[in-house]
Parts: sequence; C-alpha cells; structure tokens
Amino acid sequence: MIQNFLMDIETQNNKVFSGPIAIWCITPNGKGIALKIKAGFKDSTLFFSSGIIKKTRSGKNTFIFKKLSKEIHYRFNKFQGHVFIFSTGIAVRIIAPLLKSKTIDPAVVVVDDNGNHAISLISGHLGGANLLTKEIAGAINAAPVITTATDTNFLPAIDIIAKKRKLFIETPENIKHVNMAFLMGVPVDLYDPSGFLKNHLPDTFLTSAADIGTAKGKIYCSYEIKNVSRGTLILRPPVLNIGIGCNRNTGLKEIKLFLLKVLKKGGLSPASIRRFATTEVKKDEPGLLALSREMKIKMDFYGKKELNSVKTIMTPSKMVEKHLGVKSVCEAAAILSAGNGRLIVPKKKNKDVTIAVAIKK
Repeated sequence: MIQNFLMDIETQNNKVFSGPIAIWCITPNGKGIALKIKAGFKDSTLFFSSGIIKKTRSGKNTFIFKKLSKEIHYRFNKFQGHVFIFSTGIAVRIIAPLLKSKTIDPAVVVVDDNGNHAISLISGHLGGANLLTKEIAGAINAAPVITTATDTNFLPAIDIIAKKRKLFIETPENIKHVNMAFLMGVPVDLYDPSGFLKNHLPDTFLTSAADIGTAKGKIYCSYEIKNVSRGTLILRPPVLNIGIGCNRNTGLKEIKLFLLKVLKKGGLSPASIRRFATTEVKKDEPGLLALSREMKIKMDFYGKKELNSVKTIMTPSKMVEKHLGVKSVCEAAAILSAGNGRLIVPKKKNKDVTIAVAIKK
C-alpha cells in the first residue's frame, strides 16, 4: 500500500497545472525570464513594468503597468496562478491583505531575478503552487523550492487527496491536524462509509470507527450531517442528486429556502449536492436557472419518455400526469440524475415547489 501511494505521488508530480496564470516582472532580467516562462504556458498573461518596457503596447496577453501593487490588487483573483519575478519580501507585502483562505487563494510562485530558484509561496496544495513551481523550474532550469512538510517528507496530504477525490472541505482549519498526525506517525480515525478515502491512503495512517460520535474522530467524510468533535476534518462527497419541480415563475429565493429546509430536515449537507434535475419543460424556468447559477451546480433536464421510464417513484401525482404527461417530476428526475439510483428523500412539497433527493446505489 505504501509503495502504491508513493507511485501516486509521482503521478501527481507529473500532472500539469491547469488554469490561467499571470507572470509579473519589474526588471530587465525579469523580462527575459518572463518570456521563457510564457513560452511554456499557453494560458498565460505577461505584466511588465513601464520602467523596463515603454515601446510595447498592451495587448491581449501583454499588459504594461505603472504601479505594481495597484495592478496586482486588481488582478489577483482573476487568475488561478501568479508568478512574481522579484523578491519574496515584495511579494509578501503586496499580497498579504489579499489572502483569504487556502481553499480559495490562487497559487503564488516567486522566482528570483536571476532565475536560480522557483519558490512555492502560497496555496501549495489546493491552489497547485507546488505543481506550478516544479513546472516553472523545469522551464527555466531553476531549483524548485517546496516547503510544505508532507511533500518534503514524502507523506500524504489530506487536502491534496480531498481535492483529487472532489470532496468539499467544510472545515479547512482542521487540515493541519490530520497532516500533522501523518507527520508524527499517529493514525487518525476515519468515518468514510462510502469509501471515498480509505482506499486512497495507506492503511497504516488510519484507524477505523463504526460511529464517529464515539470515536476520537479526525476525518468525517459523509453527506450526512452529524455532531463531531471540534477538531474533526469534515469532507463532503458530491453524491446528492436533487430533483426539483415548481410552478411557473417561482422565484429563486422560495426555491432555495425550501431546498435548504428539506436538506436540513433530512440531515443532509448542501455541500454534497452533485446535480439538480427537472423536466425539460423547465429549461427556461428563471428561478431554477438562477438557482443553478448561484450555487454553481449543473441542472439536468429530462424528457417525458425518460421520466416515465422510472419504476421506483414513491409518490406519483395525478395532477402532474394530467398537465405534463408524467407521473413524477422531482422523484423521477432525481433518480435519473443519480444513474437510476436510490431515493433517500421522497417528494417534499410546499405550495409552489417539490423536492426529492436520490443517491447512487
């Protein structure tokens, strides 16, 4: 198992940083390094100081700035990664007020003015700065500087594994507790009934707990909401498929409030929602489309034949069948979206909205 995990680390190291990056330079030497880095990254934009490049005009992938800090503050969250070709001191002072959380901050890599070192500064794991650092080092023949303890000790990092498994990190402040346990060689308790993690970590790193409420509980990976200890790392797998029906022109606020109410009553986490689903008749429903946009969750639309093919609905509706020609919208759509999965919350309704929840078998 350990050998397999080490091979997994090597595979991770060979991956490519994805997403747009900004490359910043303020000196003539920096300009040359920036152009080398640019050549290796298609989705990159160059930012030059007006003090070193006055004749070149700004273009689609090239911008000239007058004040470094002002430009970085404006651009910081518009890119997934930043490469600063100047001192770490300058970088730290400029970006310090912009940093929010390791789960959302972009990757930041610092390269010295002679291109000797590429340093992973911010968001090494979740933001991908460690990966970006290695790629940049390779592009300019520099030494990569990685300081995250799990990487330097060739140990698993729970935040990297969670990202790889597409788990939402609900308590990022507790990442450090789990990673520290790995560093100290102390196994952590794992509650993972669906098996999202247990096959992706060496057995020696984990103990098992049938009930997180009675265990020491350090990692809780589930779509169900339960009381856990304050230091527990809560991870949410994307497994809930929400079927929705509504009256025409029902507003976003009413749909969302009822959705959250149904989930809360069922002890289900909104962070585990995988997809929304409904009838194709609702492809232009403003409230549903707004819900999908606001929560950044895709909406599946199903035709009459598909909805009527579902044989495991619990609460068919004669009214819906009369008007839409289907026995069920929310239950059938949820089951279809879950790959003909299991209905765990049958139809709940208020005067304008119906909600059902299904999960893959």
